[in-house]
Amino acid sequence: MLRKKALEIVSTRTPAKANIPHGKISEYFGELTFNETAMREYLTAEAYEKVTNAITKGEKIERKIADQIAASLKAWAITKGATHYTHWFHPLTGATAEKHDAFINPVKGGKAIENFQGTQLIQQEPDASSFPSGGIRNTFEARGYTAWDPTSPAFILESTLCIPTIFVSYTGEALDYKTPLLKALTAVDKAATAVCNYFDKDVTKVVATLGWEQEYFLVDSALYNSRPDLILTGRTVFGHSSAKDQQLSDHYFGTIPARVMEFMKEFEYEAHRLGIPVKTRHNEVAPNQFECAPVYEEANLAVDHNQLLMHLMKRVATRHHFVVLLHEKPFAKVNGSGKHNNWALATNTGINLLSPGKDPKSNLRFLTILVNILKAVHTHADLIRSSIASASNDHRLGANEAPPAIISAFIGTQLTKVINELESLGTVAKDNNFDLNLNIPKIPEILLDNTDRNRTSPFAFTGNKFEFRAVGSSSTCSKAMTPLNLIMADQLLKFKAEVDVLIEKKMKKQDAILHVLQRYIKECKAVLFEGNSYGEEWAAEAEKRGLSNIKNTPDALIKGLSEQTIALYEAHGILTKREMLARHEIKMEKYTMQIQIESRVIGDLATNHVIPVAIQYQNILIENVKGLKEVLDTKSFVKLSKNQLQSIKDISEHISEIRDNVNKMIDERKIANKIEDMQEQALEYNKKVLPYFDIIRYHVDKLELLVDDKLWPLPKYRELLFLK
Repeated sequence: MLRKKALEIVSTRTPAKANIPHGKISEYFGELTFNETAMREYLTAEAYEKVTNAITKGEKIERKIADQIAASLKAWAITKGATHYTHWFHPLTGATAEKHDAFINPVKGGKAIENFQGTQLIQQEPDASSFPSGGIRNTFEARGYTAWDPTSPAFILESTLCIPTIFVSYTGEALDYKTPLLKALTAVDKAATAVCNYFDKDVTKVVATLGWEQEYFLVDSALYNSRPDLILTGRTVFGHSSAKDQQLSDHYFGTIPARVMEFMKEFEYEAHRLGIPVKTRHNEVAPNQFECAPVYEEANLAVDHNQLLMHLMKRVATRHHFVVLLHEKPFAKVNGSGKHNNWALATNTGINLLSPGKDPKSNLRFLTILVNILKAVHTHADLIRSSIASASNDHRLGANEAPPAIISAFIGTQLTKVINELESLGTVAKDNNFDLNLNIPKIPEILLDNTDRNRTSPFAFTGNKFEFRAVGSSSTCSKAMTPLNLIMADQLLKFKAEVDVLIEKKMKKQDAILHVLQRYIKECKAVLFEGNSYGEEWAAEAEKRGLSNIKNTPDALIKGLSEQTIALYEAHGILTKREMLARHEIKMEKYTMQIQIESRVIGDLATNHVIPVAIQYQNILIENVKGLKEVLDTKSFVKLSKNQLQSIKDISEHISEIRDNVNKMIDERKIANKIEDMQEQALEYNKKVLPYFDIIRYHVDKLELLVDDKLWPLPKYRELLFLK
């Protein structure tokens, strides 16, 4: 039996020493990235200036300069052992993709030389036919282009020079997550810079920063390979709760298990060599659940680093006989995993726009940014909700460790008081001192982290940033960061336009800003909530406030594709309506495929693994009862066989329920599969197929408690969740 063999293997595991050198992290940090230090060493002064201007100012790099950069990049990569190069991009699968080409070119005499030109650096032509496109590309129209993103440094991975790129179709439509992200970041830069100039003319650039917190589970590879559901779906579709799991809170921030520590040391070493500034590691709430987090970076680079880290974690885990589970809810009834996106805006003058200042001017700037964020989130709550929608995140949202599907914002008691005061004050009277009327002196007391944390809020202010807690652990951060930066850009542009109109009417700048902020607060206060977002009372209150509570992915995606949203994306040149409709279809299809796969796995495991074992054990009980009847008198038999007979009956009932509901589920699946419209098919799977999952699971999990432990085919939660 696979389970028995797996448990025997696990019992022999010993911690594998991490393969890392001695010495300081600073000695090898970023050694595999073509960072500023490497560029200064390998590039000419002209090429270095051009790359720097491309990164900081968005200037284009000429072809002749690209040839210089390519030659230098190749020379650097070869010294690091690279033999191949690839354009590394983020297709709409949500993962990363790459096609490797060797540096070598054959020459006369049967020899070869290493060659890498500017054209190969700037652009490649991978086959685009098999990537999701939502109908933008036909299968027979294979051409697509990847184009170099100089704002994210090239890196060496497994002897391959990886060049971060965007990915577009032959006709120019975006087929990836990086392209719209870069456009959204440019939009928020321009809009935020314009608003910042009200307060400081020296601000010429604003960058969005991101610090992600990556939660994940580890399971032993032997146990993982004994669970077909984990292999095929990333989660356990069956499994009764362990008698002990997280209820004692003894795992959270506890001593990291020895095997896990060696794994962490090694993947952190690999991450640091690639310039990923991983800083924090700890045990999370659930058994076998852990978290890592980096120092904050520019958002585009942070997204790339998170995608790369997820790959590294999985690769390193195999060397320690682990499998990393990034599914949002791999185990029922224990905490799932999120990827908290800590987001802020920073100026080229070194100011975090979400940090309260020490004087009236800087505090008004802070309040301006804060109120505009709240206004943007309130206006586009459905878009924000759709950005974190997925089949796997549906299992987590609203559970005991994740925020609900209702999008609200938490800013803390002290800031709420300031916002309320600002709302009531309105414009400043001409005969009064600006500082006193605004009651600004209170704001400098809002020091870093002088707000409590509300772990139930999906969008919480935490001192100098907003923490978007609803993002799922397996998701690319781009899904959340693109719309968040876009709505902020749109809102700031509207704010500036309104303020400028008032200034043109001879209102003082400070008064104009306050006047608009006062109205915004009144319009968006409904999105503010300081209490327990898990409570049923909040759901009722949110409904009264007119806030959406969209609990499943298909409905969330439909709400997120409103005419307002399409107009928003088109107005800022992020995505066209055609591109948005294509992405909508891709998301719907992915949802359907995930539910379909899980349905098939549930049917297979229940029918071919669980039921045969249950019948086998039931036959053992039947033989036992027959034996008792032969050796006992009638009175003793009736008394002593009561429990066995009840178990036989219970097993029969559970088997019958499983078979009946599996058949019903299959019938509903067949109906859904005939629907051609992707949106309607996703809705059908959600409404008609998905409800059978919990029904079937209930009876399977009951059988787990009834059947002899030695016969049960699947590793149990108590074995999966507690590392030896």
